[in-house]
Amino acid sequence: MGGCPCIRGLRVTVGTIVGLLAAGHDQDEVLAAYPYLERDDIS
Repeated sequence: MGGCPCIRGLRVTVGTIVGLLAAGHDQDEVLAAYPYLERDDIS
């Protein structure tokens, strides 16, 4: 992932999740978009 920090070794960057949350998406929307994540991954 180009040296970007990832969540639990998955191919989802922390920046992607932070960006979604900063754009106004709530945790349920993020979890629906990335079903392999757990709530603890983004809290």
